[in-house]
Amino acid sequence: MQISVKDTDSSILYKLLTGLVIPRPIGWISSVDENGINNLAPFSFFNVVGEDPPHVMFSTVRTGNKNKDTLNNVLATKEFAVNLVTEDLVEQMNLTSQNAASDIDEFQLANLSPIPCETIKPMRVQEAKAHFECEMVHHYFLEDHKNGGACIVIGKIKMMHVSDEILLENYRINLEKYRPVARLAGSNYSKLGEVFSIKRNL
Repeated sequence: MQISVKDTDSSILYKLLTGLVIPRPIGWISSVDENGINNLAPFSFFNVVGEDPPHVMFSTVRTGNKNKDTLNNVLATKEFAVNLVTEDLVEQMNLTSQNAASDIDEFQLANLSPIPCETIKPMRVQEAKAHFECEMVHHYFLEDHKNGGACIVIGKIKMMHVSDEILLENYRINLEKYRPVARLAGSNYSKLGEVFSIKRNL
């Protein structure tokens, strides 16, 4: 089957993209508004985009041409933290995915412990095993959209927090103790499963 993007409804394109581009890491983004209210929401359009210097990106949809609270906060403050989602936090992560009112603190909603960052104002999730403190350096609104489009946010990592329990020698990560979770399509998520190695051809 061939699918012409311009002739296909965005809801169908979303199903295809989220079903085919898998698994996707989850960026659990914490931010704070100008009144000091915490916000916490998961985004599966998320990834690392470089290490020199380290940057990450996340993208948030704008259904009905409306920004999500996360985007409003980041655009206003230029700061956000990324909390990495692991198996033990899936239920609480899912609670924070709901469309709560702007004055709702999702840390309280999901019974999570907010702890301060070192270089930015947003709080981070104490229960998470890794966090990135980020400064927004660029954002881009997708053009030619049908239903609000999306906004891509790129942040420069200023500080990393990694739990000692998942660190091995030489800064390698113990996957058995880390146990990250990835996003699939619909209501589906995945664990790591079988891990295999292939050496690069030099």
